[in-house]
Amino acid sequence: MPLRDETVAEGMPTLGARRDRLLSVERGGAGDGHNECVESLRGQLLIASPALLDPNFRRTVVLVTEHNEHGAAGLVLNRPSPAAVAEVVPVLEPLVEDGEPVWLGGPVQPEAVLVVGEFLDPDDAAVPLFDGLGFPSLEDPEEVLPATTRRRVFAGYAGWAAGQLENEIARDDWILEPACSDDVFTETPEALWSDVLRRKGGVYELVARMPEDPSLN
Repeated sequence: MPLRDETVAEGMPTLGARRDRLLSVERGGAGDGHNECVESLRGQLLIASPALLDPNFRRTVVLVTEHNEHGAAGLVLNRPSPAAVAEVVPVLEPLVEDGEPVWLGGPVQPEAVLVVGEFLDPDDAAVPLFDGLGFPSLEDPEEVLPATTRRRVFAGYAGWAAGQLENEIARDDWILEPACSDDVFTETPEALWSDVLRRKGGVYELVARMPEDPSLN
């Protein structure tokens, strides 16, 4: 299973320095997208298999934000929290719509906050992800607004030690699918798991119709 506490695998690139609760990301060597040992899955979605029953990840859709020989990191996209950004991190309130929730990005460092933005110029992202999406620098949150068209605030992230994600994929814990920008900013999180499986097509359209409670099948 992915890491569930605040311990990141040794050698894993950090997401950046904390200032209060904000994680300010920086470009690192892993940002090249590929390395000699591991083909990066950054920008891919991990769709939880129906057999993955860990409550932290059951029926989740996770965007891989980093992946190299040291491990992997990602953000759960379909778990909004009941808390509003304005309540939890008021400094980021101007970046989101009124009442926008903080999204639960995963069980690692759940008290830390990350922002994903859709940039007018992808080069303005502190760490680019895909299709104009990236992590902004949060040293000055006010500069993020004019540089982006959409933003989402996450608390925590998912993490995997070296080789762990590859092993989970090999045993079919996760289904892979290229991410779309709209997945990150979904307005229907309760339907995202099924929607992405239908988009993948084939046998996965049948998987998408499986009830959450197998006894109802």
